[in-house]
Amino acid sequence: LVWLLVLSLAWLGPALGGEDEDEEVIEEEEKEKKEDEVLSDEIKEEDNVLVLHEHNFARALSEHQLLLVEFYAPWCGHCQQLAPAFAQAATELRNESSPARLGKVDATAQTALATEFGITSYPTLKLFRDGNRTHPLEYTGRRDSRGIVLWMQRRAGPSATLLQDTDTTAAFIDSRDLVAIGFFKDLEGEAAQAFFEVAAEMVDLTFGVAEAAELFQAYGLSADTVCLFKKFDERQTNFPVDPARGLDTAELTRLLRVHSLQLVMEFTNETSNQIFSAKIPHHMLLFLNKSSPEQLSLQDGFRAAAGGFRGEVRWPHGRDTEGGSGTPQAQCPPFPAQVLFVVVDVTGHGANVLSFFGMTAADAPTLRLVRMKNNRKYQMEQDNFSESAIRTFIQGVLDGKIKPHLLSAEPPEDWDTRPVKVLVGKTFEQVAFDETKNVFVKFYAPWCPHCQAMEAAWEELAERYKDREDIVIAKMDSTANELENITIHGYPTLHYFPAGPGRKMIEYKSSRDVETFSKFLENGGTLPEEPP
Repeated sequence: LVWLLVLSLAWLGPALGGEDEDEEVIEEEEKEKKEDEVLSDEIKEEDNVLVLHEHNFARALSEHQLLLVEFYAPWCGHCQQLAPAFAQAATELRNESSPARLGKVDATAQTALATEFGITSYPTLKLFRDGNRTHPLEYTGRRDSRGIVLWMQRRAGPSATLLQDTDTTAAFIDSRDLVAIGFFKDLEGEAAQAFFEVAAEMVDLTFGVAEAAELFQAYGLSADTVCLFKKFDERQTNFPVDPARGLDTAELTRLLRVHSLQLVMEFTNETSNQIFSAKIPHHMLLFLNKSSPEQLSLQDGFRAAAGGFRGEVRWPHGRDTEGGSGTPQAQCPPFPAQVLFVVVDVTGHGANVLSFFGMTAADAPTLRLVRMKNNRKYQMEQDNFSESAIRTFIQGVLDGKIKPHLLSAEPPEDWDTRPVKVLVGKTFEQVAFDETKNVFVKFYAPWCPHCQAMEAAWEELAERYKDREDIVIAKMDSTANELENITIHGYPTLHYFPAGPGRKMIEYKSSRDVETFSKFLENGGTLPEEPP
């Protein structure tokens, strides 16, 4: 009996005590299965987007001629915003059987890939062509589904349509409001290849290319030339290729963008991207109420003034030509700074920008000129809408004879009674450049979440130093106040103005917490070096 009992326990023991061991075996098997999935080069998809990692990346490159890869971080708000458009673009390209595909890499998990391709911000989009992973192309298109599809289509197929006879070319020109055609005697030459590069990038413009002699003759050309055909303003603008310097892609892109715009643009939701992407250095704005016939009539003088500030078609350091003639000039007149003329309806889309100018709809009609590099705004002492008055005003600004019009709110009655002093444009200089004070200023926008996040720390800092006669903690709403010699490019911006003679200014770029702020102030506008 004892022997049977011993045998029974020996047999039953593994069955009775093996439950935990079985669970461990299952967990180990599942872990191995997951590791096998990660280590596998199998390519899975989410919403037609290839899910890529270190072990399937090479396979994806070998299987797809054109692969646009988004390197993202799961927590990144911009990545989350892009995701639906990226997936929609991937679906459109898949449905049209395009050789172009889209993929994504979680750069926070796939650190080796992120390091290899120099990913430092999210999302970063790179195009890999023909399996080459050495020199991927940075994505430069719009970040919406249509923009992504157009950008990829230009790279998947010919970026410009080959035109071979006059009938086809005439129909091509008539098919769009705006088309660019490159006339080249050698389509394999450097100038033509540069033209194809521009065509691949400018996806919002339709491009054609021609080399037939009859087409050169039909359009009055004798040498390589890029022509912009449009159904508004001047019908044809020629950009002759400099035989010595060739075709500069950046300059051709700029010229096409500038001359694709109408001489006078209307600011609408549809045109706003065109207006700003053209990168024209000055914008002359006519604010009016389009429901008023009297105000609408002011556009005549405005349009008449516009022609003189568009600028010649000019290649840098090369041959200069007037707008469509293609004739070299022995002595070219000074190249006028380009000014884009824009009509803004204060009761339409333009209502959204009135606060930027410190205006209301009741201020219309009125004129403003904006210098785009620093958002400086200029206005006439007394609005005069005649062609000559507008021309004289613009030239005065360009020549530096007219000072900018700076916005300033009225100072609050209790601006200096609180721990944080409230500055406006009118009071800024007397406070910030007081030689007896060290002044620390936060330049903010009321809607900015980063500004809101540091509000409590700034108040606490001011409370800590409220009894110090030599230290002032202040803030200024930069959306309602402007300064002549200080331009704020982002929010919040923190500047320190130390006591003493001279107008010194130190930008603060460290952590936004009370203790670091305090160290900065106690150390005279610098942070002490931390021990190794």
